[in-house]
Amino acid sequence: MKIKRMNLNEFQKEGYLQEVNRLFFHPLGLALEVVVNNDGEIESLGGIWDYRADPEGMLFPDLTDHATAYKAKHIKKLQKIKGKERKRRLGFAVQPIGHKAIEVG
Repeated sequence: MKIKRMNLNEFQKEGYLQEVNRLFFHPLGLALEVVVNNDGEIESLGGIWDYRADPEGMLFPDLTDHATAYKAKHIKKLQKIKGKERKRRLGFAVQPIGHKAIEVG
């Protein structure tokens, strides 16, 4: 099976980067970094920032603008749609530990 890859600029613009950091990495004191070129386009994933020693984890400087709220709502909507279909087809939205993948047609 050929692996499909999402463009990293779409990953950022659609809100995936914001939400993976806000919901998963930041509370753990980590952040997924992207490398941006001189034109403001994302070139690559840069690594993981590690601030696990900070008791409060990491925060975005400002999450009050309209674009930020839109991205969060957009990702939540996608999670709901995908989760519903995965639940229907697989019996779960998030794959449980100890569960082997099965072929779904």
